Amino acid sequence: MTLLDSVKNTFVPIHREGYPFIAAFAAATLFLGYFSSVLFWIGLILTAWCIYFYRDPERVTPVDDRLVVSPADGVISAVGPAVPPSELGLGSGEMIRISVFMNVFSCHINRAPVRGRITRIEHKPGKFLNAELDKASAENERNGLVIDSPNGTIAAVQIAGLVARRIVCWAEAGGSIAIGERFGLIRFGSRVDVFLPSGAVPRVAVGQTAVGGETVLAEFGGTAVTPLVRVS
Repeated sequence: MTLLDSVKNTFVPIHREGYPFIAAFAAATLFLGYFSSVLFWIGLILTAWCIYFYRDPERVTPVDDRLVVSPADGVISAVGPAVPPSELGLGSGEMIRISVFMNVFSCHINRAPVRGRITRIEHKPGKFLNAELDKASAENERNGLVIDSPNGTIAAVQIAGLVARRIVCWAEAGGSIAIGERFGLIRFGSRVDVFLPSGAVPRVAVGQTAVGGETVLAEFGGTAVTPLVRVS
């Protein structure tokens, strides 16, 4: 490994979605700095935070179809039965819901919890309540992906929060997605819910810290086929 490679590996990549915001923060910092050194340093700190917010680190995802990985970095805020959002067409029965809450310092890149075919994507306007509240699942603005996986139908729902005002989703209905594959982000604090069929066994507890694309949220039994390709 060369010195240049070592330097590159030291810095975490920044997602392109953040470039306009980072540029705006930097420009505002220079403008305010012309009038006040105090405002310059405040702006510099906020610019550094913006860069940190849009970081997009590589992740090593477990290669096993029996596993469900976390769709986001954050803290597990709920584990238990819940009815999925009606717009996803998953019925009125309860599924296993695991929620991951992201604060403003979390990496906000969202990743697929399982592999499969995306059968449906639904965006629903709503409120911007604190994403940690349980009622945020039903009342906040959200975007849901329904994935036909080797272990049944699974949903990943991006939920806007108190500060978050924009949900970004790059995935498309009808396409395939790999476990751990990036599919979107939510700007400035939010939550992602994963809805699983009854055969899933949760492997996390409320209060545990999760790493998107790496932490195992739940596990299925049986003999599901394991893919040969690893996606980072």
